[in-house]
Amino acid sequence: MHLFLTAFEDVPDPRAGNTRHDLGELLVIAFVSVLCGATSCAEMAAFGRSKERVFRDFLKLRHTIPSHDTFSAVFRMIDPKALDAAFGRVLADVAALLRAGDVIAVDGKALRGARDASESARTRMMVSAYTARLRLTLASVPADRGAELEAAIEALGLIALNGKVVTADALHCNRRTVAAINAGGGDWCLALKANQDSLLSDARACFATLKDDHPTAVAQDAGHGRTETRKAVVVSAKGLAEHHDFPGLKAFGRIEATRETAGATTSETRYFALSWMPAPDVLLATVRAHWAIENALHWQLDVSFREDAARNRKDNGPGNIAVLRRRALDVMRRDTSRGSLSIKLKRAGWDDDFLRSVLNNLAA
Repeated sequence: MHLFLTAFEDVPDPRAGNTRHDLGELLVIAFVSVLCGATSCAEMAAFGRSKERVFRDFLKLRHTIPSHDTFSAVFRMIDPKALDAAFGRVLADVAALLRAGDVIAVDGKALRGARDASESARTRMMVSAYTARLRLTLASVPADRGAELEAAIEALGLIALNGKVVTADALHCNRRTVAAINAGGGDWCLALKANQDSLLSDARACFATLKDDHPTAVAQDAGHGRTETRKAVVVSAKGLAEHHDFPGLKAFGRIEATRETAGATTSETRYFALSWMPAPDVLLATVRAHWAIENALHWQLDVSFREDAARNRKDNGPGNIAVLRRRALDVMRRDTSRGSLSIKLKRAGWDDDFLRSVLNNLAA
C-alpha cells in the first residue's frame, strides 16, 4: 500500500490548508472501495467505515474515515489527469513490459450517467489508450462536449509510442492524429471512412486493380451461434501521402467480413489507412487486437463496475471516479488466481486476505 501512498503524493491538493483528512489516505480508501465494488461517494464512505480495521493496518486515519460529502468535494476538485498519472506510476513496471509491435487501441467511452436530462449522452467522455496484450490502460483523459479528438491526442502524448502500433476509429483518421503518432515514433492503423472521402476513394481505386495472385489472409471464428470469416488484403499507397497531405501514409488495408447467424448471412467491408506495409495476416491481428478496448475494457466497465449507471455529475467528479474504475480493473487483472473478474471484485470486499494479496501483487 506504500506504493499507492507514495504515488498519490504527487497529486496536487486543491483544498484549503485547514483540511482534516490526508489526501493520499482518502484516495487509497476511495480506490480500494471501487476495487471492491463501490460505485458512489456514499458507498466509499460506507465501505471505509466497514473496513476501518483493515485500513488502520497501513493508514494513520487521524480523523477516522472521511464522510461521503468529503469524498464528493475532493473528487469534484482534483485533476483527473493528475490522478491517472499517479496510477501510471504505480503500474509503471507493468507498462514497461510493452514490446515493439504491440497494439495500443485508442477510443472514447461516454459516461452516460454523468449528464443532466438536458445534456447530450456524449457530453462527458473518457478517452483511453489501452494495450490488449497487457490488458492495461496506459492513459485516460476526460473529454467534455465532444472534444474526443483533442483528448486522444493528449493521451497519445503521454505514452512512449516508439515501435508500437496505434489503432483507432475513423474519427482519428486525420492529419493531427497521425502527426502526433509520427512524432512519437509509432505506426498507425486507422479506420478509413467517408469523413476522408477523397482518401477513401483512392483506396478503393487501389484495390480495384488487384491481380488474382495478390497476397491475402483469411481467418475464421465460430462460437455463440455464429461463424465469421474475415479476408484481409494490403496494397501500397505510393505517392498518395503527398497527394493528400497525409504524412506517413504507406498502405491501405481492406478486410471483408462475412457473418453467418441462424441461416442469415451479412457482410461488411472495412478500409484502413496504414503507416507501414504489413502482411495481410498482421493486418488481421492488428484490427482484431483493437477490439479489446471494447470487449475487455468498455464492456467490463459497464458489466462489472456498472459505469453506465454511475450518477457522479459535478465538476471533475465523473472523470476522477472513471479513472478509479479503469485503474481498479488494471490492478485486479494482475491477480492470476482462478475466477471471473466479477467474482474477484466481490471476493476482495468479502475476504481481507484476498484484498491484501491483490494489492501486494503490485509490489512483488
